[in-house]
Amino acid sequence: MCGISGIYAFNLVGKVSMINVAKATECLSNRGPDIQNLYNDSHVALGHRRLSIIDPSPEGNQPMYDASGRYVIIFNGEIFNYRELREELINTGVQFKSNTDTEVLLQLFIKKGKDCLSQLNGFFAFAIYDIEEKSLFIARDRMGIKPLYYLLDNDRFLFASEMKSIEAYGIEKKIDYSALYTYLQLNYIPAPQTILKDVKKLKPGHYIELNSEVINITPFYSIPYNKNNFTKKDYDSQRKELGEILEKSVQKRLVADVPLGSFLSGGIDSSVIASLAAKHKPDLHTFSIGYKDEKFFDESSYASLVAKKIGTEHTIFSLTNEEMYSHLNDILDYIDEPFADSSAIAVYVLSKETRKHATVALSGDGADELFAGYNKHAAFYKILQGGSKADLVKKLGPVWKALPKSRSNSLTNLFRQLDRFSTGMKLSSSERYWQWAGYASENEVNDLLTNESQNAVDREKYLEAKQELLKHLPDNESINDILMTDMNMVLPDDMLTKVDRMSMANSLEVRVPFLDHEVVEFAFNLPDSSKINSQIRKRILQDTFKDILPKELYNRPKKGFEVPLLKWLRNDMKSLITQDLLEDNFIKDQGIFDLKTVQKLKKKLFSNNPGDVHARIWSLIVFQWWYKRYM
Repeated sequence: MCGISGIYAFNLVGKVSMINVAKATECLSNRGPDIQNLYNDSHVALGHRRLSIIDPSPEGNQPMYDASGRYVIIFNGEIFNYRELREELINTGVQFKSNTDTEVLLQLFIKKGKDCLSQLNGFFAFAIYDIEEKSLFIARDRMGIKPLYYLLDNDRFLFASEMKSIEAYGIEKKIDYSALYTYLQLNYIPAPQTILKDVKKLKPGHYIELNSEVINITPFYSIPYNKNNFTKKDYDSQRKELGEILEKSVQKRLVADVPLGSFLSGGIDSSVIASLAAKHKPDLHTFSIGYKDEKFFDESSYASLVAKKIGTEHTIFSLTNEEMYSHLNDILDYIDEPFADSSAIAVYVLSKETRKHATVALSGDGADELFAGYNKHAAFYKILQGGSKADLVKKLGPVWKALPKSRSNSLTNLFRQLDRFSTGMKLSSSERYWQWAGYASENEVNDLLTNESQNAVDREKYLEAKQELLKHLPDNESINDILMTDMNMVLPDDMLTKVDRMSMANSLEVRVPFLDHEVVEFAFNLPDSSKINSQIRKRILQDTFKDILPKELYNRPKKGFEVPLLKWLRNDMKSLITQDLLEDNFIKDQGIFDLKTVQKLKKKLFSNNPGDVHARIWSLIVFQWWYKRYM
């Protein structure tokens, strides 16, 4: 795992920016703490920070060149089938000087060009420069596990693993108010937009071809999905196939020349991955977080049950609220684009503690999006099924509106969910999804922005981006339509962004077996009924691995990777809210947010009925912290 950065200069003005490549690469030191190297020629500069995982010898350092010296590569990621690809290339006469997957990727590209992408099993963002043709090829993996930012103007093309590296080239920074408009609803910004007007994210499964005259951005992968043609295999055969294909995926991801462990939260997803890994790695070390002060959020007892059953060495990082909170400044400092999924705090702490024992960790990310594990999936299912219970919840909408709502205990959280459900029932399929994916409506965001900020929002651009994100949702949607939308929006831009940023902040590589493209394609060949019914979510996943995991895990309520954010905002962070980031004079002088609306949000936060307002306040804090640090 590494960090990459580069520039392609089109003219003399662009060439001046090339002096910044070392500084831009240094910005990625957390992603690659082991070594930094650069490549320069007359109009291209490439930078690489290395986190040594496979073949940590100097022969694996990057930028890496082929024997002829024509091609040079910088690569962030892992290719899990590199050994098989290496043997195939050797059989065609290719000679290797290292045992790295980087060299295999380079040689495969030399042989097959862009067609090499279909043969790669792994996650990646890489750039290959053809010195002779003066052309640059850049690609991002199918699911968007690894990030890639870029900027194109009249003078240069810039790219990097993180926004801060792009900024190090001395770019003009202008807020994209259309992206801000989306962020204030979702708490993150979906690709290709970023918070800055001129900077973009390369979408998952896309590549860029660039030379001095033209740039082309092209998709090379989308998940095969035909909602009218699912597998004809019976349920038992489906379970057998899932067991085999997922175990194979886990096995591939155990290859490393450094210590490797596995996250183990106590939920079904990480427990399945850890149990399969333990079959092939008897000395597997598993890691989980415990919340000393917050039993409502703590699932470490379930993690211990799993570790005992599968026989792993298990470490629980049991932390107080104060210990968790002590990391907050470091987290906010590392976030170089507003990103307000508060569970990132827990992922950061888990990654930081895990890194003391391992350099690579497996995780269970992706299972909820593939097999219908979220509360919203159960809610969609209930609406699709209809019936008197759903109708009653809808009719009692005014009651749920009036009751106290928050995430801090079971009863008020239930009221919160019933309110969201009854409101969602009145909306179209796509609008319901959009609302349930976020924390604020368009009307609420309109109220939050000043008139000047609202006028700066390109409504047409916003609506086009929204329509593209929701394109898989017809009026008569199925659960698989919902999951496909999750895979194209929530997974890469929220869940995977969270894991990548927080793990890389601590120089930890995280591998996600559920997102092997073969597992993903298998999952989208299953009918809705294999994934969810009125009694159970992630049905096939739970049934397939029921016998190898503790019975206490089967079909228990999903908790999520939450932190006691509401309590922090009301206590530890109160002065930060009232006297700094959301202080009245700062809001007024900044001119982005409407002062009266911010005051109402603060009042609600400290009331007896906060609802989901803490998520909105958190999004403002993250934005304001970023604004002060980077703007």
